[in-house]
This record gives sequence, C-alpha cells and structure tokens, in this order.
Amino acid sequence: MTDFSEWFHNILEEAEIIDTRYPIKGMHVWLPQGFKIRKYTLKILKEILDEDHEEVLFPLLIPENELAKEAIHVKGFETEVYWVTHGGLTELNEKLALRPTSETAMYPMFSLWVRSHTDLPMKFYQVVNTFRYETRHTRPLIRVREITTFEEAHTAHASREDAAKQVENAVEIYKTFFNILGIPYVVTKRPEWDKFPGADYTMAFDTLLPDGKTLQIATVHNLGQTFAKTFDITYETAEGAHEYVYQTCYGLSDRVIASVIGIHGDEAGLFLPPEIAPYQVVIVPIIFKKGSEEVMEFCRNLEKTLKSKGIRVHFDDRDIRAGKKYYEWEMRGVPLRIDVGPRDIANKKVVTVRRDEKEKEIVDFKPENIAEDVKSILDDVTRNMGDKSWKSFNNEVRSVETLEEASEKISKYNGIISFGWCGDEACGKELEEKINVDILGIQGEIEDGNVCINCGKPAKHVALIAKTY
Repeated sequence: MTDFSEWFHNILEEAEIIDTRYPIKGMHVWLPQGFKIRKYTLKILKEILDEDHEEVLFPLLIPENELAKEAIHVKGFETEVYWVTHGGLTELNEKLALRPTSETAMYPMFSLWVRSHTDLPMKFYQVVNTFRYETRHTRPLIRVREITTFEEAHTAHASREDAAKQVENAVEIYKTFFNILGIPYVVTKRPEWDKFPGADYTMAFDTLLPDGKTLQIATVHNLGQTFAKTFDITYETAEGAHEYVYQTCYGLSDRVIASVIGIHGDEAGLFLPPEIAPYQVVIVPIIFKKGSEEVMEFCRNLEKTLKSKGIRVHFDDRDIRAGKKYYEWEMRGVPLRIDVGPRDIANKKVVTVRRDEKEKEIVDFKPENIAEDVKSILDDVTRNMGDKSWKSFNNEVRSVETLEEASEKISKYNGIISFGWCGDEACGKELEEKINVDILGIQGEIEDGNVCINCGKPAKHVALIAKTY
C-alpha cells in the first residue's frame, strides 16, 4: 500500500471498526464489527491467562495521595494524568486521578490481601479502560487518550527468582497470543531510560507496520520490591519472619487490534485471522431466474449446518449483485467465502474463495463433512497468514556494522536494525539523536571482539533500533 496512514484511517471507517468523530480528541467509539473483533481477540487472551491467573476489576478513580506515594512511578505519568476535582458542584477534599495504569490503585489492596507465604504467588489480571493526556499527535488505536482495551496483569511472589520466572512466563503468554493472531514480533530488554517507571527492568514486544515503523504491542515489567516497600506489601515466611513481596506486571492495549489490521490488510481492505473474524465464512448465493428458491434453501441449510458446528457464518441473502457482495466481504476481511449456484447444487459442489489466495476452488459438497472441511480451510488460512507475516517481518530486520550503514539503511528501508552496542546510556542517547531513531532494546549478548557502532568501545550487547510510533 502506497500510503499506510491514509489506508489505515480509511479502512477503520469503511469496515466500520471504530468511529473517530467522538467530540474529544483521542477518544473513539467501537462500532459493532470492531467490537466483535475486540471481543474475540480478548477471548483468546483471557483463555490463556485464565489457566493460572484470576480476573478482577478495580475502580477507575485513584486518590491523589495513593498515586503520589510512588514518586518514580508518578514522575513517569505526571504530565498525562486526568484529574477529577469536583463531585457535582462540590469541590473534592482530595483530587482523584483517572487511572493511567493501575499499580497505585491495586497495590494498597494487595497489602491487605497478602498475609502469609501460603498466599503466594498471587496472580490477577483485568481488562479496563485507562486515560492518558496524550499531547503528541493522536492516532486511532495507536496513540489515544482513552485506551479502551487495556489488559494488565499484576503478580506477587515470595522471591526474586520467582518474580524473574514470572517475567519469562509472561513473555511466553504473549508469544502464544501473538502467534495465534499471526503478529510477528521482536522481544527486547528496554534500555534503562525507557523502562517502566519504578521497574527493575522492562521486556517489550515490538512489531512492524507496513510503513516500516515499529509499534510497541506489549510490555512485561519486573518491579522487584519497589512498590511492595511503598505500599507495605509483606508476607510472613514459614519461619515467622516478615518479608516484602517481589512483583511483576504486564499488559497490552488497543494496539493489538491496530497491528492485526495493519499487518494482514492489503489494498482490498481488511484480512482478519479466522480466530477473531466476526464472520469466519460468508455464503453468497448465485441467483438465476431458474432454480433461485432451491439455491436459497440450500444456502440456508448450509448456514445452519456450519453454525451448529461453532463456525461464525453469515448467509448474505440481500437482493444486490453478487459482485458487490464479493467486494464488501473482501474489504471486511472475511477469511472464507462460499459461492453456491444451481449448477453447483446439481453437481454436488460448492465454490470456495479464500481471502488469502483469492482464487476459486470447486470442492465436493458432502453435508456430513462440510463443517470439518471448512474448519480445515480456516486452519490453513491461519497458518498461511502467520507464515506470510513472519517472512515479511524477517526481511525487514537488517544487521549493520557501522553507524553510517545504520543511517543509510534506516533512510532507505526503515525497518529494524541490529547492531553491536556498548550499553552505555550516554552513547545510546547520542546514537538515537545522530540518526533520529529509538533504541528498542537489548536482544542478547555479543561475542568478544565486536565494537559499538557509535563510540567504538567493546560491544556488550546485540541491540535493535528503529523508527517508532
């Protein structure tokens, strides 16, 4: 696509994902089709988390004194907080913040809930809306003032080792989730100046959108004992001593939906993974004067059969041209279309058209097998989407050995650049300024003998840089 930004805004409107005309900048309305995509996406994530997390729901408002307790954390959000100052016409004795994130809302309660080592580990998550006064240029689903799909998990552990293991577990949770959606990613340890305020360290997932810029799509934070000491979250050990817990938190947002739309879409419109498509299959009757009622009845029965097997299917019986229906459902990203005409019924066939291949295939119609045949096609579509997106992503990750080479490749291709870095903060910030990029983070350690592409000192890490949203 020639202009991704224009394409993205147009498809959000044309496919009726969200309506951005809400009269507050950076806030939008989820329309029915978009909300279904959101619902099915969250369903996948919740099923993964529910294996060993408990879902909760905390209030939206946070008292100013609680928010202010963790000074480092607040400093990271102080310019972004929305404040409630009145209840009706009465000025409040204490300002209330609309949560920018929920650490300072949840952890006063954790201090009441955690008593003994037998209470640990404690693993909670919630899906809520959060508010941040974003002063930069807002972009629907990407940079907003109300994050309407904010999944955040918070855990408490008895030891530093258990918390570190939970960070690794959280990374695996998000890998599983993104793999189901066919979203490719890199996982890095964020540099010190870009970690979550109050965290010991931050791990982050980044993907690439079609314009070659990276989008952060999930973060995992090891909080150590920072918040435990602030909010007095302690537990009694088996020996009767009292110790502070170790904590982690991790989350993602509406950007997941933006990634699905941007990564899999094409010039024809949306292309939705079957797992989250509002309709996985659409049935289009091919009507002629002769045999029209027979075709309609066949399609109705086919719809019932597929629905009974848990497939999200829609029979498009509108009295409009088939070509108009083809265009509309392709634009909306339906993974599979089934066309049925009188000749197909007579030959005991149906015509399938996959959104990824866009070619017609005539297949045998056996009522007892059709649902499994359709599921098999949808599974293959899912695999194909993932393979294609990962191949495209990997082609945009390039290794360099000099700063000049990095600058040249960023200018020419955008994408992600891999390089040797000494790890020094001053060097890293200088590098970012020189070629107008962000250091995403550290991907791994580097062999002896390599040098930093910026300062020439021995390189300690393999790091990644990119232009970012």
